[in-house]
Amino acid sequence: MTSARAGGIALLVAICGLPACGLGELFGGDRVNPEVPSWYHRPSGGMHVFAHRKLTIEGRAQGEDWERGRPEIDPEHDRVFVGSADRGLYALRAGDASTIWRFETANMVQSEPLYDHELDYVYFGSNDGALYCVKAATGQLVYRFDTGAEVAKKPVRLGETLMFANASDFLFAVDRRTGKPKWQVRRTPALGMEISGHAGPAVDPTTGLVYMAYSDGHVIAYGVHDGSEKWTPVDLSAEAEHSGGEAPRYLDVDTTPVVDVHPQGHVVYVSSYAGGIFALDAASGSRVWSNDKAIGVTDLMLFDEAAHQPHANGPDSGGPTVPAKKILIASSANTGLMGLDPYTGRVLWRNKVPEGGVTAPVAYAGGILVGTTRYGLFLISPRNGKVIDGFDLGTGFAQTPAAFAGRAYVTTNAGTFLGIGVTPPLPPATKTARN
Repeated sequence: MTSARAGGIALLVAICGLPACGLGELFGGDRVNPEVPSWYHRPSGGMHVFAHRKLTIEGRAQGEDWERGRPEIDPEHDRVFVGSADRGLYALRAGDASTIWRFETANMVQSEPLYDHELDYVYFGSNDGALYCVKAATGQLVYRFDTGAEVAKKPVRLGETLMFANASDFLFAVDRRTGKPKWQVRRTPALGMEISGHAGPAVDPTTGLVYMAYSDGHVIAYGVHDGSEKWTPVDLSAEAEHSGGEAPRYLDVDTTPVVDVHPQGHVVYVSSYAGGIFALDAASGSRVWSNDKAIGVTDLMLFDEAAHQPHANGPDSGGPTVPAKKILIASSANTGLMGLDPYTGRVLWRNKVPEGGVTAPVAYAGGILVGTTRYGLFLISPRNGKVIDGFDLGTGFAQTPAAFAGRAYVTTNAGTFLGIGVTPPLPPATKTARN
């Protein structure tokens, strides 16, 4: 066992508050429970690092010693696009993390790129206030759109329209091929009331609406075609005032909205830092449910796992079908990770994390991958919030991982880029063929 892996397991035990034990004991020794996640019986027993390289150029990083944003994966061409505090966007080979090209901007690139597979373009934001479009194969600039403030969240696209937000509460829509403006909207920022950057837009292709949350606590739906308001703005800060009995200190809604299909129709999940988590009707903005106890949330993601059969190699082979599961995962530096029932808002589990920040959660090989700014990277069960594996290189993670199939990619706060794998169990015939 490597020292990094050994340190990670020791840290995992410390975080769980448990004595040294096997992975089965972390789950109470229940190895036949159909509720365990689909990756539970992987033969490797944990994550492994298959790519490791220094990414951030020494001496060029600006500001705090953190790497933020999130990589973007192009699985068809085996490429990963990732920004850096050294003011560059990198295109890396997915297998060994070697550099294909690097594009220089005027400030840190701490955003999540969007890969357009039809045009082979990459769109990404920079702290220099611009949205960039470059050719994915070469890094050649296609256009630069200046917004006047930091662009940190992932753009979204519907048809020929690209939409993105900046830190001054602007939402822009441009032609994805040329960068020519189509429309823009803005709300006056609640200066001094922001706690965690800014939200990004979310789009629902079935309704043709784009959803945006703002620092003044409002959530609004717009028509993608012309930017017209389709809701009466929903004021979540007012909800926080009513629930708390006094004006909250932090009004902002930093979570990028999450669109989902609910038994009552399409809904949008969003969180107010002080007011809790809300499910809003996607067509009208009316409240479906709210949870005012889930406060301090800065990121939401929807874990959606289809029903599946236990693997033939597992000890529960031939057992009952693992049921489908949909869970809304919320992350907060204050209260840790929470799993909520997306249909009711009820908290299913809560997992406190050590002091320091926590990244947005990411679905990864049937589990949840999350980084902590002080204590490493962890794989967590979405069904009960328990830690299954983790490791720490000693510098922590502020960047949200990106995952596809059995691979994940992330940059540490020290600027080291990692490729991480989980090897799924193989059926006997495949094992024989490979031997």
